[in-house]
Amino acid sequence: MSLRLLFFVVPFGIIYWLGLQLQFSLALSGGVAAVLAALISLSLSVIFLSRPRAEAAQSIVDWRNRDRTEDDIEEDSALDEGAVDSDAAPRG
Repeated sequence: MSLRLLFFVVPFGIIYWLGLQLQFSLALSGGVAAVLAALISLSLSVIFLSRPRAEAAQSIVDWRNRDRTEDDIEEDSALDEGAVDSDAAPRG
């Protein structure tokens, strides 16, 4: 969480300062800085935080499947195969 905040705050501060140096208004400088910092933060998070995101996704899957039995798994796979077969069948 702190890296995501850092990924936003640092670009925001730099862009905001740059906007003030170029003599933009406070509102314009802040708005442009917020939008660009959000885009930069999103990009950096996707690039550098993929492993924690994958670990979080796997923990959610493990948590969701913790009470499933073998019978549940077989039933779900049979239903999934039936859904695929029924989607592929021509409608008449």
